[in-house]
Amino acid sequence: MSSTSDSTSLQTLGILLERAEAERDEALKAWKDMLLRAAQAREQAEQLSSYRSEYQQRWTQQFSRQGTMDIVSCYQNFGGKLDQAIDSQVAVTQHADVRVERARALLAEREMRVAAIGKLIERRRAEMGRAALRQEQKQSDEQAARTALGGNGGFNPLSRLQA
Repeated sequence: MSSTSDSTSLQTLGILLERAEAERDEALKAWKDMLLRAAQAREQAEQLSSYRSEYQQRWTQQFSRQGTMDIVSCYQNFGGKLDQAIDSQVAVTQHADVRVERARALLAEREMRVAAIGKLIERRRAEMGRAALRQEQKQSDEQAARTALGGNGGFNPLSRLQA
């Protein structure tokens, strides 16, 4: 491989690495966003559950003092709506957790791609370094051979054949 094509190959890999890093950064941002949304959904579900507990305690005390059928009916209706809201929020939380896991898996995939491209660049550079050393050694050997032939007291192996 020529140094021009090696250079072009490294430039191409560099561009590929930049793109992979940008995709990884986007995946990281998305994952963090999903984590935040999941935490918010979980917090809202906890707040609803806490409110339901407070509501039950308040009405339990109220019923111990007095309670008509209308009040009991309102309590039951509102309690049912609270339960539906909690169930709905739990489903939202579970969906958010699934999205977090998908975003985490995508982030891991993108991280692996960045690492693989980085490793490929590292290998390519090492390969280019070894090729340069081989070229230098070849040139050095050729120079040594020329020096040995020219600096040996005028001995020229071809001169014997001509004599």
